[in-house]
Amino acid sequence: MTPEQYVQEKAASSGSSFYYAFLFLPKPRRAAITAFYAFCREVDDVVDETHDAGVARTKLHWWQGEVSSAYAGKPTHPVMQALMPLAADYQIEERHLHAIIEGCQMDLEQTRYLDFPGLQRYCHLVAGVVGEVSAQIFGQTDPATTEYAHTLGLAFQLTNIIRDVGEDALLGRIYLPVNELQQFDVKAHEILKRTYSDRFTALMRFQAQRAHGLYDKAFAMLPAADRRAQKPGLMMASIYRTLLREIEADNFQVLHQRVSLTPLRKLWLAWKVQALNKL
Repeated sequence: MTPEQYVQEKAASSGSSFYYAFLFLPKPRRAAITAFYAFCREVDDVVDETHDAGVARTKLHWWQGEVSSAYAGKPTHPVMQALMPLAADYQIEERHLHAIIEGCQMDLEQTRYLDFPGLQRYCHLVAGVVGEVSAQIFGQTDPATTEYAHTLGLAFQLTNIIRDVGEDALLGRIYLPVNELQQFDVKAHEILKRTYSDRFTALMRFQAQRAHGLYDKAFAMLPAADRRAQKPGLMMASIYRTLLREIEADNFQVLHQRVSLTPLRKLWLAWKVQALNKL
């Protein structure tokens, strides 16, 4: 299997909404975003699929060394072998990849966030930086697009957090800020035991409203000159926001299940943005 085949399989097998947006890109940009996304999946899987935190730390430390070696001209992992020939063309810098690894390391060290500013730091590393790199690969021309990409990445991550409350609880993680749990009188043990209540629903509605506000803010920040180039990000936004609305319509039944959209529906939403400019 070639490095290019490896990253293609890694991206496609994830079933992520990102993959559907990649399909509409020109071949060189599609190759770059596929390799970059495969890197993100590799390091994220270290945390999600390694049950021993010590082993996970060792693996992430290995990835730090692999990134440094790759940028020194010596990639050994197929993901880095696929990514490095494209990195310079799309301004994918070593610091970007190290930031994403740092965000994954936070998952091993921290299972609670006291307030939203604290959570934002985590979101910046695991989603904002991903948005920044993605915007560059898609064809960013205006520097202002970077802030749009960071804001949209934050909206995506908050949507993920809302969707995954139940799954995260099984791992002992609660990404909802502690002071907001207190504001709505929701106890941590209720979430860890995956217990529904009107208080929980109110808390989740508050989280969803924040995410919607960030989607609207991001759309308003996107420079007109880059709107066409950034269509893949807008496709992802359409898919993620539709998912958020599905969760809302289901009254935030996220503690016992993972709400998702079918592949066909994701493809349809992506196509609508591509062909009809409909978000």
